Amino acid sequence: MVRIPHNVLVRPAERLERAEALDPVAVKIRDMVRRSLHDGTIRDTLHGVPLGHPLHPALAALPIGTWISAGIVDLLAGRHEGSERAARVLIATGLLAAVSAAASGLADYSELHERQLRVGVAHAATNSLAACCYAASLGIRWRGNGRLGRRLALLGLATASTSAYLGGHLAYRQASGANHTEEVPHLLPPGWHPLALLDELADGRPEARLLRDVPVVLLRKGDHVDVLAGRCSHLSGPLHKGEIIRRDGFTCLRCPWHGSTFRVTDGAVVHGPATAPQPRFDVWISDGEVRVRLPGAG
Repeated sequence: MVRIPHNVLVRPAERLERAEALDPVAVKIRDMVRRSLHDGTIRDTLHGVPLGHPLHPALAALPIGTWISAGIVDLLAGRHEGSERAARVLIATGLLAAVSAAASGLADYSELHERQLRVGVAHAATNSLAACCYAASLGIRWRGNGRLGRRLALLGLATASTSAYLGGHLAYRQASGANHTEEVPHLLPPGWHPLALLDELADGRPEARLLRDVPVVLLRKGDHVDVLAGRCSHLSGPLHKGEIIRRDGFTCLRCPWHGSTFRVTDGAVVHGPATAPQPRFDVWISDGEVRVRLPGAG
């Protein structure tokens, strides 16, 4: 059994995180995408808001799957005309699927932190190189040079695999696209917890408090108080520094970092890039004291 040293793959990705030389290109692409995508349905759809989780990983599986299938056909079926035709169809399908995957990926890319942007621009560049290899392979195969076409497809698969590793680094090491509030229910015991005195809270202004180890944000309106987890589910932005806005007749809280917008009454996502709702708390006010609990926590 061949053992791969632990740091052989991860160290290059970590060096990309620190590669400040990538910043001018990474920031330029980010700003260009932001100018192209305005707040609205298209942007939210590309982020995956209607799905409740990021759209890009699901779309990225399509080109990778078809290109791997083309590689298997090339490897096992030889040079027969039927297998060559199948490989061409699979490669072309992958190229078409790559367009939608790239669109959703760029939407997510435009709302990343600095170190994530550096890995993201390398991820996008290797994806583009893989697509070029497959486009060249497809063109050369149509001209009858199947041998060179297969070699280019193999190079494309190797490049796409490198890109997939970088995408995994973004998702699992740098937590891009992860729900940054998932731990909230695990950090609080059941039952009601004292949080603040009603008279301490300013009316109509978000305020931060710490509930055990969990940051929360409170919004008072008269004798009513709404309470949400205090760190944005997108990338942990401080919601108490956000803006109170009205959307579709509801009071919403807009994250100051990337603009994710949540209804304060239930934490639902109104606009992305966040795709996971913001955890909300049941509120009980007794004798001027605000107490909270997680819904269903007893």
